[in-house]
Amino acid sequence: MYDNNNIFAKIISGEIPCKEVYQDEKILAFEDVAPAAPTHVLVVPKGEYISFDDFMQNANAEQIAGFFAKTRQIASDLGLVADGYRIVMNHGKNGNQTVPHFHVHILGGKQLGGL
Repeated sequence: MYDNNNIFAKIISGEIPCKEVYQDEKILAFEDVAPAAPTHVLVVPKGEYISFDDFMQNANAEQIAGFFAKTRQIASDLGLVADGYRIVMNHGKNGNQTVPHFHVHILGGKQLGGL
């Protein structure tokens, strides 16, 4: 069950401020408060999706395609395409997902090293 009190739900609602990078009616992108790279942006759908698995099972094909297309566009707008960037999605406890709202991390701006 989706928790409307999670920090990303509060950021989406405007209850908690963020450093916004992009916003439309379906998506919000903002700077991570504890960046792991010079550029570290979180992209979240505005729907109530707990995880990647939840998003893939319950969003429609148009929402899924739109989300990932916009994530790519945000990376481009941030100037990361030429030198490269990393996309990270954590799912569940073993994946170290710490906020129960589906989100994508865009990381770039330096050599990130291997996994």
